[in-house]
Amino acid sequence: MFTIEETEIMLNEVAEELPPIFYRDLNGGILLKDEVKYHPQGRADDLYIMGMYHRHPGMGRYIEIFYGSFVKMYGHRSAEYYKDQLRRVLRHEFRHHIEGLAGENALEIEDEIQLRRYLDEADRLDRSR
Repeated sequence: MFTIEETEIMLNEVAEELPPIFYRDLNGGILLKDEVKYHPQGRADDLYIMGMYHRHPGMGRYIEIFYGSFVKMYGHRSAEYYKDQLRRVLRHEFRHHIEGLAGENALEIEDEIQLRRYLDEADRLDRSR
């Protein structure tokens, strides 16, 4: 398992890999939150939210990464794998940021499709029991 301090170091390392232009208008930065975050439509607490991008009128634009969710999902894996997942999620959230700046929402649509697949599979499993 990785501590929040170790996770923060890894997160900072993967954040530094991104070009400075990605940070344009990300005035709230990247926040590492201690909590486990569950998706409200998840079944049996099995759908974790790993990160979120926010566009808030009063608070600006910022990214949250959920340490607790990472530990639940990947805390037993190697440091390399754990860091790769941090990289993947951070880039996903930055894609939301960049698309938001461009007035696009393709990734939001992809996320909705992925959620629909999860819900369809959960319903299928429920029916088969």
